[in-house]
Amino acid sequence: METRRPRNEKDCRKFGSWRSNGGILRAMTETLSVRLDKWLWAVRVFKTRGVASEACRQGRVTIAGQPAKPSREVRVNDVLIVRKDNLTRQFKVLQALDHRVGAPKAREYVEDQTAPSELAKLREPSFRPLFFRPKGSGRPTKKERRQWDRFQG
Repeated sequence: METRRPRNEKDCRKFGSWRSNGGILRAMTETLSVRLDKWLWAVRVFKTRGVASEACRQGRVTIAGQPAKPSREVRVNDVLIVRKDNLTRQFKVLQALDHRVGAPKAREYVEDQTAPSELAKLREPSFRPLFFRPKGSGRPTKKERRQWDRFQG
């Protein structure tokens, strides 16, 4: 338990129940809700909180089918859909978290419900060559070099 005085109503909502003990209020340390951008950053979905906020503003993060603002409060059992790097990932909030933790510990706060077919997209090569040259065909001919130079501009 953490010992501190409530500063405002948001603190009361954030920390849940408050108990008085000789003029000092005690708060439960487990938060009930936390900002969406902060949670996405804390569980390592995005590298920075700014990138998480920008993804929310661009409509790439949804909760219950509705685009979510970065300031939206995330609660336990919310299901988030995040579109990132040509993938649509689905996460379930197991616990609220307002500070960044290590990757192994982050798994305790989030459940990845992404479909296996979506995860298979990660393994697919994203680079496709513009011209196919069989392996072992040697150096390009003068004609092939000229075609390549014209293509590149």
